[in-house]
Amino acid sequence: MKIVNQKVTIDGIDKKILRMLMEDARKPILEIARKVGISGAAIHQRLRKLEKSKLIAGSKITINPKVLGYSTVAFIGVFLDKAVSNPAAVRQLKDIPEVIECHYTTGNWSIFIKILCKDNEHLMEVLNKDIQAIPGVSRTETFISLDQQIERQLKI
Repeated sequence: MKIVNQKVTIDGIDKKILRMLMEDARKPILEIARKVGISGAAIHQRLRKLEKSKLIAGSKITINPKVLGYSTVAFIGVFLDKAVSNPAAVRQLKDIPEVIECHYTTGNWSIFIKILCKDNEHLMEVLNKDIQAIPGVSRTETFISLDQQIERQLKI
């Protein structure tokens, strides 16, 4: 791994390590070491460097929301009356547990969010009672996801 002008460049060994961990973040280091052909200590060193460079942002367990009864995924464009309302609106959106992503955007909306709800009735409740009640929100535009077709990370 090299860092030039704040850009990280990784070699073939780093790529192999990252691909294996992206497939299964709980894969044992010794198994990775055997497949890559270097020592476990070398794998640990490389991982520490990749974490320090911030190329690795962490590892996590992914929960399947459908198993918990959250079957409605919606994307909502939020229109704010003034740009100065953005930080306050985002602070309030953070307090809504159904909001799982929030982005400042260009284009029509001030903010674009992704939410998870149990059903359409739950979605309507979150929209009416929580999101549209935020001061500065003038209106929203909602898109319900029928099915996610692609989910992936950046290819290494």
